[in-house]
Amino acid sequence: MSVKSYQRKLDLENGRVDLSHGSGGRAMAQLISGLFHQAFGNEWLARCNDQSAFDVAAGRMVMTTDGYVVSPLFFPGGNIGSLAVHGTINDVAMSGARPLYLSASFIIEEGLPFSDLKAIADSMGAAARSAGVYIIAGDTKVVERGKADGLFISTTGIGIVADGLDLSADKAMVGDRVLVSGSLGDHGVAVMSKRQNVAFQTEVVSDSAALHKLVAVMVAAGGSGIRVMRDPTRGGLAATLNEIAHQSELGFRLQEASIPVKPAVAATCELLGLDPIHVANEGKLVAIVAPDFADAVLAAMKAHPLGSDAADIGEAVADNRKFVQMATSFGGRRIVDWLWGEQLPRIC
Repeated sequence: MSVKSYQRKLDLENGRVDLSHGSGGRAMAQLISGLFHQAFGNEWLARCNDQSAFDVAAGRMVMTTDGYVVSPLFFPGGNIGSLAVHGTINDVAMSGARPLYLSASFIIEEGLPFSDLKAIADSMGAAARSAGVYIIAGDTKVVERGKADGLFISTTGIGIVADGLDLSADKAMVGDRVLVSGSLGDHGVAVMSKRQNVAFQTEVVSDSAALHKLVAVMVAAGGSGIRVMRDPTRGGLAATLNEIAHQSELGFRLQEASIPVKPAVAATCELLGLDPIHVANEGKLVAIVAPDFADAVLAAMKAHPLGSDAADIGEAVADNRKFVQMATSFGGRRIVDWLWGEQLPRIC
């Protein structure tokens, strides 16, 4: 049966996913050819194999995988599909690598409207194309109602990092500067606002974005002076810096006044008793940079659209307790600890 005949039988406007679309039969072929191939179409998928072969460029390969269970599926600034592409691209990019390929696995709940699934798949395809990355393999499963909260997506990413570049948290040293690429907490607050119907005078939208092009200009400016990069997703800035502190056996001292947070995000966090440095981000990064390179890297970040609000927020210090401390806006000092419990569940 031709791809065109599959497309005619898939009602993308009014239809819904049922269990037959995960059965391995004709309905599943219709779903894959009429929706996913249309959204992701490229030369690898067109071969319709169970795997994709690709050439490997010079350098070391980088691989990562992640699962996405965000609720709701659509939120201001994105949806679970664009998030799944951006999040995995960013995990690859934090090694300094150039992301190349993605695979995508879908667990779909029976009853999900085709229109929602198409919008999500289209956004994934658009996000991948915009990033210059190809979704070249995938899998689809359908589960009974009540078993998947609409849709879960897992993506795996592969990239290439150039020889001579080796970013790792254990490389941080005393005196290194802590740089962030922009305002914190946007994604977590955007998801929460949609989930709880919270209205803002100015809409807060997710910062979800692919960061590999920002990383490329940072590496060009700082090279070996960049010790480590991380994207502060679940647990936010606090979790990221505590992880690095324990891996490097150092401490960090931050300046609260230097940490960029949008007024609407700060106000919402204050209202709800949240701390912006614990709230998730999906389009920001943290870089630990040698002091001699910090100014050049920060300038390169500020010159890029995704780093225009970048800031130097503190430094690495000798501390065998591996504490992250913050000088507050009131002149005091407090410990920035790991997040205990789940502050904002299902945000990625």
